[in-house]
Amino acid sequence: MANGLDAHGAAPGPQPLPTRALTREAAQARRLLAAARWHPDPADLAAASAVLDRLAAPLPARRGASVRAVATDRDRRLQRLLRTTLHHLDAGAVSPRATALLAAVARAFLPWHSFPNPPGAAAAPGCGGGPSAPPTEAGEALLPRLIALFTALAAASPPGTVPLTPPVEPWQVRYEGRFRRHGRPAAGVWTAETVGCPACGGQAGPWTVTCDWRRLSLGCPCGVVTDEHGLAFSEVWLLLPDL
Repeated sequence: MANGLDAHGAAPGPQPLPTRALTREAAQARRLLAAARWHPDPADLAAASAVLDRLAAPLPARRGASVRAVATDRDRRLQRLLRTTLHHLDAGAVSPRATALLAAVARAFLPWHSFPNPPGAAAAPGCGGGPSAPPTEAGEALLPRLIALFTALAAASPPGTVPLTPPVEPWQVRYEGRFRRHGRPAAGVWTAETVGCPACGGQAGPWTVTCDWRRLSLGCPCGVVTDEHGLAFSEVWLLLPDL
């Protein structure tokens, strides 16, 4: 099976995984690490190690497990990978270079956002539709090269190494739609609020989204640009087309 890190849309079937960003960011990360131009700082290392643990997690050993149980375990592993990636992506502690890579991984595994275990409330974050049964084999086909990449990343700054973070190109894209800011005031309790322009109150755009991988700003058609929208990175990035 062709690997999604090598070619966009390499996953088989009518709904291939969105791997355009992952192909680009993984290749760039490999080049930077090989050239010793990226020495991750402690926050990057912590995120890389946490994601690597999910990437390399073995499936549970179950005696006499049914085919359905094994299938659920396979999808649950990919879902946990996505959720760990989103946690570190939205925490805002990693460098712009690590943010770009984590965002690309999250994009590729987005079909497992609500599968097999959907969020526990109707207002919980949602990132669009997607297949009722994600392409599990295609997702698992990404794991070996991602394991190799994150293993190299987690080992790229031995003790005494001075952190070195290469720059990342900013980007800008237009998005016609609504952004929703989610909160979780208690376990299993979610709130959701549609973000509006602070000047005209418009909510549907088309927004001009500008990002330097450290900060996101939203430009309204009325001309006002704001970065005080309170949106987590994933609440914007995962709604945009695969960049």
